[in-house]
Amino acid sequence: MNPTFKIVVIATMISFCFTSCSNNNKNETASVNTSIPEQENVFREQIKQHPDSLLLKEKLIQYFRESGNYSQAIAETELALKSDSINGRLWFIKATLHTENADTLLAIKSWENVAYLDPSAENLMSLGSLYALTKNIAALEVADALLKLPKAKAQPQALFIKGLYFSAINAKAIAIKFFDDCLLLDYSNLMAYREKAVCLYDTGKYLDALKTLELAIAVKKTYDEAYYWMGRCYEKLNNKTAAIQNYQLALQLDPYYVEAKDALEKLGVKAP
Repeated sequence: MNPTFKIVVIATMISFCFTSCSNNNKNETASVNTSIPEQENVFREQIKQHPDSLLLKEKLIQYFRESGNYSQAIAETELALKSDSINGRLWFIKATLHTENADTLLAIKSWENVAYLDPSAENLMSLGSLYALTKNIAALEVADALLKLPKAKAQPQALFIKGLYFSAINAKAIAIKFFDDCLLLDYSNLMAYREKAVCLYDTGKYLDALKTLELAIAVKKTYDEAYYWMGRCYEKLNNKTAAIQNYQLALQLDPYYVEAKDALEKLGVKAP
């Protein structure tokens, strides 16, 4: 996944698990079409029998998502939306699929629809984060809207969104202030530590960035991104040994961490 969109997915706490998607209904009988995979055929036959069932349509979408076939998952979602264009659940699914597929413009358009249909704190957080990462000043409006929702307790997320926006437009000092404010309200916000550290790194304050990342690891020892950025800081400080150790730790925690693997190879170390 593109690192930028990984931020959105994690920071806004998008929990994308379709209803009852773990039930594969392996024991259900259906006519088999040999031109498509058996499981897909089962889902399609069930939908034919119950065309109004959103649950069955979600299962088919989830089937494609789990296989990494985002284009088909999105196509199935759009097909469902044709007959129910104001279904907030379907728009949420489409927005999340575009986010996971790192399609910036379509993700934003979908999240705008989600937030319009359901302006909950969670949906506003997702939209605001994407606005921020794309340097759209509307991110600040969304953050202010979140600050006006005291019952939602979304103040830390609102401050985080503002930090993301100012970081994106290269106003790093302002961004750091917002990340600090966010952490005062929520010391366990790992992405706030990470983004603050990135700002410090971008301004050449590598030791300060390391201290920030150490705080993140104190909150969660298995935070792979903290080790990756510690590796980058140590590289800048000409400590190759420490850099390698931290990149390796990041890869141990996430074997698919492409950036950590590339960093190791650039240092002449073969990644596992």
